[in-house]
Amino acid sequence: MFEEIRPHLVELRKRLGIAVASLIVMFFVMFYFHEPILDWMVTPLNDALIEVGKKSVHAADGMVTTSQVGGAFFVALKVSFFAAILGALPLILSQIWLFIAPGLYSHEKKMIIPFIFGGTIMFLVGVLFAYYIVTPFGFDFLITFGSFKFTPLINIEDYVGFFTKILFGFGLAFELPVFAYFLALLGLVDDKQMMAFFKYAIVIIFIVAALLTPPDVLTQLLMAGPLIILYGFSILIVKLVNPAQPEDDDEEKLEQSSEQ
Repeated sequence: MFEEIRPHLVELRKRLGIAVASLIVMFFVMFYFHEPILDWMVTPLNDALIEVGKKSVHAADGMVTTSQVGGAFFVALKVSFFAAILGALPLILSQIWLFIAPGLYSHEKKMIIPFIFGGTIMFLVGVLFAYYIVTPFGFDFLITFGSFKFTPLINIEDYVGFFTKILFGFGLAFELPVFAYFLALLGLVDDKQMMAFFKYAIVIIFIVAALLTPPDVLTQLLMAGPLIILYGFSILIVKLVNPAQPEDDDEEKLEQSSEQ
C-alpha cells in the first residue's frame, strides 16, 4: 500500500518544496518594497478617515496607531508575506497543475497555461474588486458610524490582518469559474449538478460572505452578489465544457417510474 503511494508523496514533496522556495524568495523581494505596498494598503483607510474628518466637524481627526513594541516590523512582515503570495501565485499554480498532470490525458495536460493565467488573473480581479469597490464602502461606513462620539484610533496590526483577510477572500472567491472549468474538463461536474446545487450554494455564499467581510450588511452583499453572479457564470462555462448527457434524464425518469 505504502509503496503504491510513495511516488505520489515524493512528487508532492517536490512540488511543495518548489512552491515554498518561490514564496520565500518572493518574500525577501517584497520586504524590500514593503513601504510602498503598505502605503497602497492603507490608502482606503486614510480616505475613510479623511471622510470622517469632513463629516464629523466636532470630532477629533482619526489616527492610525500601533500598540505593540516592534509593531511596525511585524506589520512589514505581514505585508511582505501577503505581497509574496500574490507574486508567487503563478508558480504556485503551476506546481499544483504539475502535481495532478500525470493523471490527466495528453490533451488535458496542455491546459497548464490557461490554468496558470486564468487562475492568476481571476485572483487579481477579485483582489482589485475588493480594494476599489468593497473596502471604500465598508471602511467609510464602519469608521464613520459613531465617529461623532468617538475618535477612531485604528491599530495598524489589526487593520493589516483584517484587510488581507478581505482581499484573500475575494481573490479566492473569484477563482470559482476557473475551478469550475477544470472540474468540468476532468468530467467531475456537469451543468445539471451545479444547477441542482444552486440553492445550497446561495446559503454557503452568504455564510462565507459573513465570515470574510466586516459585520455590516452592505459589505456582505458586495461579496455575496458577485459570488452568486460568478456561480451562474460558472454554470454556463460548465455547460459548454461538460454538458449533462441526455441519457441521464432518461435514467432518472426510469428510476422514478420504477419507484412508483
